[in-house]
Amino acid sequence: MVAETDRLETAGPGGPVSDDATKVIAAVDLGSNSFHMKVARVVGNQLTMIDRMREPVRLAAGLNEHNELDQAARERALGALERFGQRLRDVPSHNVRAVGTNTFRRAHRATTFLSESETALGHPIEIIAGREEARLIYLGVARSTAQSPGKKLVVDIGGGSTELIIGRRFEPLSMESLYMGCVAMSREFFADGAIDARGMRRAVLAARQELEYIEEPYRRIGWNTVIGSSGTIQNVWQVIQNEGWSQKGITVKGLGKLRDALIETGRADKLKLRGLQPERAPVFAGGVAILVAVFESLKLRRMTCADGALREGLLYDLIGRLDYKDVRGATIDDLCQRYRVDQEQARRVAETAGFLLDRVTDSWDLNGKRHAQLLQWAARLHEIGLDIAHSQHHKHGAYILQNADLSGFSNQEQAEIAALVRVHRRKFATQVFDTLPRGRHTHLYRLAVLLRLAVVLHRGRYDMDLAGLEVAASPNTLSLSFPSGWLAGHPLTEADLAREDTYLQAAGMALKIA
Repeated sequence: MVAETDRLETAGPGGPVSDDATKVIAAVDLGSNSFHMKVARVVGNQLTMIDRMREPVRLAAGLNEHNELDQAARERALGALERFGQRLRDVPSHNVRAVGTNTFRRAHRATTFLSESETALGHPIEIIAGREEARLIYLGVARSTAQSPGKKLVVDIGGGSTELIIGRRFEPLSMESLYMGCVAMSREFFADGAIDARGMRRAVLAARQELEYIEEPYRRIGWNTVIGSSGTIQNVWQVIQNEGWSQKGITVKGLGKLRDALIETGRADKLKLRGLQPERAPVFAGGVAILVAVFESLKLRRMTCADGALREGLLYDLIGRLDYKDVRGATIDDLCQRYRVDQEQARRVAETAGFLLDRVTDSWDLNGKRHAQLLQWAARLHEIGLDIAHSQHHKHGAYILQNADLSGFSNQEQAEIAALVRVHRRKFATQVFDTLPRGRHTHLYRLAVLLRLAVVLHRGRYDMDLAGLEVAASPNTLSLSFPSGWLAGHPLTEADLAREDTYLQAAGMALKIA
């Protein structure tokens, strides 16, 4: 399969443009129907697109009834990622964001496939939740369309899910990700490419059932403009425009004519609609059925199309991270306020955890920015479960973090933070990490040890002067050497550290105190 590519930036009077890796960023969208990559140059706070690739991988079509990916789909995906990886070989990983969406979320035993995918791409891949996907889509649309007063409704129909977002300017107000996409809808209601009136009615009804629970709350919020994004809706608009059914966006009348044309043709492989991309034909009817349902459920009359969506949202979100305007920080702040976290205690633990990390970064191979971030996030949130109950609060906190919608965070990041919070006290339950990629276990164990020690050192909930503390580490041992007389002056801390050594030994680690 050959990638569809475009070189977007042309050479100026000064000659060809060189890809200075320190100024180049990239977004990789591993969708359920197609894989996309966009490479851009950052100029101030603006993006200049310089390259893009697209491959119709049809990943969702490779899922069986047990949500297991077949070998053909895996090979298509890994082949595409290897080609993307060649283009991104000289771009540092902190300048690349690659995300897996609905099919990655659904795939059974996805950990192995995710590891293979990361190897093929040469960069980490995040699996993002539906609402995080919706947030990024809205950001991409908002950044790529002219700002107007009032609220906008954004609709994005993907291969495995449909996102609907209401927002004002750059801020989403309500976000939903529904479990329906053009691939699954086409496979269920237009089997083998057959399109008829009965199948279309059933598909529209199924989509309306998915939309039913958001109809009333969305209408109550209201909107002034309606914008569609991504391939399905853009292709619908291209067909409606090229067939002469509307020149003012997607309208009820134009969409009705398109639906009738699909039924009249009768088969996906015989569609001759002007503007229809051939590779989209097998899943086009499913996408049209979803869009018809959206128009009917929300009583839409007209929809315009945006150029930007998830990929552009990823790029702008990445700019924010690189410029220290990371939305994840605001999410942590919101969680601390919502669950009434003792901010002073969280600060103490976070500072001491950072102090310990600084002294073992090389010996424990924890010198990545990601490690420091995970430790700080977990330290700030380690007491979040106290808002439910003191007993077992580490388990309550882990449950909250594992299941909440956290803007800016991938599923893996949430799972890792939740795991660190889960093991920050009492028995070091290493089995908590079993569901996470095995290659990350050692780093997570070590981060957990640092967090646990920071919590122990601040059990009294007051600031401690640790300037004289010496820290050393070997693969499975951490040594703490306190100034003369310090432990004698802190007998409770000495006893707590001795008990912590017992917990760590049961997990295959050792703590040496002097």
